[in-house]
Amino acid sequence: MEKFTPYEKLSKKKKRELDAMKRRDWGGIRPVTRKSENPKAYNRKKAQNRRYDPDTAPFIFAAVRDPALLFNAVNLHIKTKQFLKKR
Repeated sequence: MEKFTPYEKLSKKKKRELDAMKRRDWGGIRPVTRKSENPKAYNRKKAQNRRYDPDTAPFIFAAVRDPALLFNAVNLHIKTKQFLKKR
């Protein structure tokens, strides 16, 4: 059994070891203070995402007459979706 030594008289290395043993994690809780976003405020990211609506293919109305143009428009739409997923 070790002899009791007051904390103030311990070496710097021993103090660090004791302090590390006493510390514990937050258990999945982030200690950073957070606040909710203002729903009325303008959000650039949200506005930018509206331009690339995944449900509508670009140039679909102009491509009705030419099947090759329709094929190119659908490919462009698919590539745009893949690009946005990577971001």
